[in-house]
Amino acid sequence: MKQKLLYALDCMKKYNTGIMYQECFGFDPEVEYDVLVIAPGWKPTKIIKDPVYKVTELARHSYFSGYLVEKDGLKVAWAQTASGACNVLDHAIICADMKFRKCIFTGAVGGLTDRFEIGDLCTPEVCISGVYSNHYLNEKLDDFHPYDRIYPNMQYARDIAEMAEGAGYSLKSAKVFCTDSISLEYMHLDEIKATGAELIEMETGTFYTLAELFDVPSIALLVVSDNSATGVPLLGRGEELAQKYINTRSNIIPDMIFRIAGS
Repeated sequence: MKQKLLYALDCMKKYNTGIMYQECFGFDPEVEYDVLVIAPGWKPTKIIKDPVYKVTELARHSYFSGYLVEKDGLKVAWAQTASGACNVLDHAIICADMKFRKCIFTGAVGGLTDRFEIGDLCTPEVCISGVYSNHYLNEKLDDFHPYDRIYPNMQYARDIAEMAEGAGYSLKSAKVFCTDSISLEYMHLDEIKATGAELIEMETGTFYTLAELFDVPSIALLVVSDNSATGVPLLGRGEELAQKYINTRSNIIPDMIFRIAGS
């Protein structure tokens, strides 16, 4: 964990008591987890259907919950948060005190070009930040630069892509725009596309900003849910396309999480 994150946690603990990640998610301070999963909206009790995975609910709240997911002796701490960069920031940062070896973000992403089909598995090569939340990690709040570029560790991403290929999956890398509003992004699609973005979602720029401070191997695994460029809507996309999305979300992503956990 890097010094900036230690300072942020010290500031939080000055005004809060208890073990925050245990209070919120039920994660055990005595356990070193193989992976911490950050998943806006995705409860493993809903998306994971294969009984080979053991899913235990640890804590349930109005808009975030904690789970232990196990397979082959591996332990995954699954933090389900609400959508949006601010929620990911708040709930991921309190997990920084936990013991975990790797970190994975997982969620849905929209396509902005015809390169992507529903159900494609993707990861960012750069995140173009259209959100403000990650600037709360800056020394000063007014140190704000619109459309900051946040870069993942692409060597690690290439390693994960090779792992996916070995399992029979294709992991595409792409430029991702991070938005604060799903409903209003459609008013600004031309501006968003002008940044070079090929995909759009809400949280990965903030995830990678924070993951760099975690100082553990980290990657975002995204599944394409809709595509404004090809006319496939987020709402009302049809059963056949929905099943392609669900297959990646419910089968491929859990498999990749545990492949990464065991690597």
